[in-house]
Amino acid sequence: NNNNNNNNNNNNNSSEEEKPAPPVNNSNAASAVVDLAYAKLGSPYVWGAEGPNSFDCSGLTSYVFRNAAGVSLPRTSSSQYGVGRSVSKANLQAGDLVFFATGGGGISHVGIYVGGGNMVHAPNSGDVVKVSNINSSYWQKAYVGAKRVL
Repeated sequence: NNNNNNNNNNNNNSSEEEKPAPPVNNSNAASAVVDLAYAKLGSPYVWGAEGPNSFDCSGLTSYVFRNAAGVSLPRTSSSQYGVGRSVSKANLQAGDLVFFATGGGGISHVGIYVGGGNMVHAPNSGDVVKVSNINSSYWQKAYVGAKRVL
């Protein structure tokens, strides 16, 4: 009996099954990030606010990543752009951070990509957390790049 147990193939099978998995982002963390981002839709934009009920753009991303995935992001959108690894627009996955230069200068805006060309973000004063398409003319023009931190 001992020999049978020792020769049990479970160990071999599990390691073989794990090998082909490509090095993609942690899908559980990404799902949690997307779910929490959606849960904040309609929250008012307040400059400098970090949640839980109002946000500015990087306050929203900081709050969502900390509470959904345990990931601490820097506080500003330009600092957040320094984190993680760059992802091309063609390879975006839900949970990636998408960055924009809305004032013609450096990075001034960040959102959470949720799939299908859409991001959840806190746009600006007088607005609320909402879904926008990153390929709309306004956001496409302002698009700088994306980072994967999960």
